[in-house]
Amino acid sequence: MPKKPPVPSTELGHPRSRAAFVRMKVLVSCYIGLSVLALVVAYLWRNRPDLVTDVVWVRGEGVLIASVVLFLFVVGTARGRRGAHLRLRIASAAMVAAIAVLISLPGFLPWWMRIEQGLCGLVLIGIAVIANGGHLRSLFAKDRGYG
Repeated sequence: MPKKPPVPSTELGHPRSRAAFVRMKVLVSCYIGLSVLALVVAYLWRNRPDLVTDVVWVRGEGVLIASVVLFLFVVGTARGRRGAHLRLRIASAAMVAAIAVLISLPGFLPWWMRIEQGLCGLVLIGIAVIANGGHLRSLFAKDRGYG
């Protein structure tokens, strides 16, 4: 099957499109910032086994990697790549679900990381709402012939 061209720049430049892309870039930047902050806190509290467990390190590093990947999906979406938009929609919703499960597991994460993950979840909800909103969904719809 031949690859369809990306969404035309005239459509991407629409004020509603640009506003959506800017909002998502700001939100995903906040997600990256929270991820980095969690690792900084973990490093500062590294001698506190009650506050920094192996799970904190693994989760913190994984979330940082995931946040950078999500940023790449947002950038691809802003460039009109339908595949990036689909990945963004799926990943942002899946990450919210994963966070909800992880912070609800008793004793899995220390209190401070539960708060950090909750904040990440709120940011991801914002991204998911924008990515799944009517404007972007119609912009990247298959039946439009270009994406």
